[in-house]
Amino acid sequence: MHYDIIVLSAVILLVFLFLRFPVFVSLLAAALTYFFLTPGVTTSIFAQRFIAGSESPALLAIPLFVFSGVIMNATGLTKRIMNACEMVVGRRWGGLGHVTVMLATIMGGMSGSNLADAAMQSKMLVPEMNKRGFTNAYSSVLTATSAMITPLIPPGIAMIIYGSVANISIGKLFMAGVGPGLLLMVLLMAMNTFVSHRRGYKPTRTEKLTTSQVLPNIGSAAVALALPVIIIGGIRIGVFSPTEAGAVAIAYAFVVGAFYREMKLGDLRDSIVETASTTAGIMLIIAGASAYAWVLTKEKIPQSVTQYFVDNVSNPWVFMLLVNVLLLIVGMLIEGNAAMIVLVPLLAPAAEAYGFDPIHFGMVFIFNMALGALSPPMGTLMFVTCAITKCSLRDFIKEAVPFYILCLTALMLLVFFPQLTVGIVNLIWT
Repeated sequence: MHYDIIVLSAVILLVFLFLRFPVFVSLLAAALTYFFLTPGVTTSIFAQRFIAGSESPALLAIPLFVFSGVIMNATGLTKRIMNACEMVVGRRWGGLGHVTVMLATIMGGMSGSNLADAAMQSKMLVPEMNKRGFTNAYSSVLTATSAMITPLIPPGIAMIIYGSVANISIGKLFMAGVGPGLLLMVLLMAMNTFVSHRRGYKPTRTEKLTTSQVLPNIGSAAVALALPVIIIGGIRIGVFSPTEAGAVAIAYAFVVGAFYREMKLGDLRDSIVETASTTAGIMLIIAGASAYAWVLTKEKIPQSVTQYFVDNVSNPWVFMLLVNVLLLIVGMLIEGNAAMIVLVPLLAPAAEAYGFDPIHFGMVFIFNMALGALSPPMGTLMFVTCAITKCSLRDFIKEAVPFYILCLTALMLLVFFPQLTVGIVNLIWT
């Protein structure tokens, strides 16, 4: 055991993160500290773990789903879905806010990337919301919070990473995410209705639409809405694996794009570049976190953590609450994917020892990481949204306080009512 070196590497990791070094650089610095200072450990193992961490076949789904989501945007399907959402909720108070929440939920079932969705909606919807009287801070917070739904709704990238690290069914995680995603959607729409009545955020329209106005938009959006059904259905009946589902999503996006004839050659080039850039960033973090996770495993930190909890915490629900506090703090400091690769091997065995369903614990873990992405000081969703909308961090955090409370309420519902996750899984997989 080399606990002194482990503590030093953890301190280096936190210092680098606070100094705003890239996440993968911070993880590499922490891992290399251990490899250089620990007797009998060669740096060749570091290179092996760094490369092996990004070689899991399940991770192939990440660039595939990212690319399918980018293609969906390029083909104009995102705008068609937005128009369909407006027809459904446009007559309600804060109608455009409801559109933001619904669009995030639907697009989460296509792109799998919360940062990509937050950036897309910040460009498309926030300026229009501001024109209709919404404050810039409220529009930014609602957009960023809505993007939390993306990792919860299948096929979230977080589910793919968690399933590959914890060695549990990615298909079941996909299905388990439906309940939490819809729960957060409903709560956000309720919050938007309440705020809109108090501040006078009016509907986008007051008149009813005729059938001739509704049918064309609903029909074009239905083509896109069929994709999540195809993905989940195909995985469930065994037509393709979760990884292969990403390729199916790309093929479907290209077919739809060809039908609408809106995507140009330049759009395809830009989509490939965006996909490569997004995937490279994610995979570098995964590789660095994998090397650091090997360090923790070699020093038997997971076993020590599990044994500590078992020896000192007798009540499973007390354990779960303590884990949630830990994950919320970690999520505020470390990028979610990196935290997942490092902490899942530590906490998942302990959760299983207390009798918690692995799928249920996985969704609780993912929800915590999603909330961490919204929270200072390292909240990536907060920074991405504010960078695009030009909202100050101070105004964002002040406006976000009620949303933090709402998200914590949703988290507690998710913790104490496992039926929200495993209920749907058991209904379909049994």
